[in-house]
Amino acid sequence: QVQLVESGGGLVQAGGPLRPSCAASGRTLSSETMGWFRQAPGKERDIVAAISWSGGSTYYADFVKGRFAISRDNAKNTVYLQMNSLKPEDTAVYYCAAAPSYYGLTPYMYHYNYWGQGTQVTVSS
Repeated sequence: QVQLVESGGGLVQAGGPLRPSCAASGRTLSSETMGWFRQAPGKERDIVAAISWSGGSTYYADFVKGRFAISRDNAKNTVYLQMNSLKPEDTAVYYCAAAPSYYGLTPYMYHYNYWGQGTQVTVSS
């Protein structure tokens, strides 16, 4: 059984950075596409970013392009989301998830079959 555990969320002022991470246990996820999603209160869960199994390809939602960067360290079975220039509207619970690599850089939640419990990110104005 695969477990994904996010950490590194928290409270930050607008314009500041955060770098949540997602550690996998149970088995290696080096062959999986990894994604970060977020869900704000009363809103749907949206894709933020995704990264291919090799780390060579990435996908970003328009609302984070140029501000966020996804990366992975397969030796550590860990995925990161570097978030810069944070805005109050980035406030949400951030989830990491894993999808079979044959889906490519998929933005669709139903392609992801493993999920973490989420980490809260709060950006104050």
